[in-house]
Amino acid sequence: MTDETVHESQETRSRRGIASYFRRLANRLSRGEPAPADEEQTVTVTPPAESEFEVEVEQEDGTVSLEIDMQWDEDEGEVATDMAASKATFEVYEDNAEQYRWRLVHDNGNIIADSGEGYASKQKAEQGLESVKSNAPGAYVVDESKDDDGVVEEGGSKATFELFKDSEGKARWRLRHDNGEIIADCGQGYASKQKAKQGLQSVKTNARGAPVEEGE
Repeated sequence: MTDETVHESQETRSRRGIASYFRRLANRLSRGEPAPADEEQTVTVTPPAESEFEVEVEQEDGTVSLEIDMQWDEDEGEVATDMAASKATFEVYEDNAEQYRWRLVHDNGNIIADSGEGYASKQKAEQGLESVKSNAPGAYVVDESKDDDGVVEEGGSKATFELFKDSEGKARWRLRHDNGEIIADCGQGYASKQKAKQGLQSVKTNARGAPVEEGE
């Protein structure tokens, strides 16, 4: 069969971002689910239960490379392209105060995240949702309702999901950037912390590959 490169990408990433990518692969592989090869999750691979696995560390001309290779017979696994991995859509719209906002709408019609604030321009709103796309998948979750030492583990993004209770005792989440700004919130209170965690997990899963459309 003719050799074909299904997907290839190269870019500079932070150590945290690389860790986030491998973590996502590891989670899917351990569950036996299709694993995304690209950040938009449009190319996925499903390896068999056992594969040839090779790790190589090489030094050459002042450069160190770490290569990780998996290989299996084509008929023992699956490769899928042009996947609609996201089950949600970003909608950018103008509110009654003539400010621009975004919301992330699941295919079932539920709004699973919103901007939490209005922007002066559509461009600013789109920049806000792009920050969510970049940072939500690898963001750590911190439970503010627990008594801990306040130490946040190093995550795979520049933002952190914060779980908390509102004034009515309902569970909520917000996505806070390292610069202190809240770049997304749940937009509603949940009856339980478990439901709030399920909501933010849906944002983690669906934000990166979600298309952007004009809302009403």
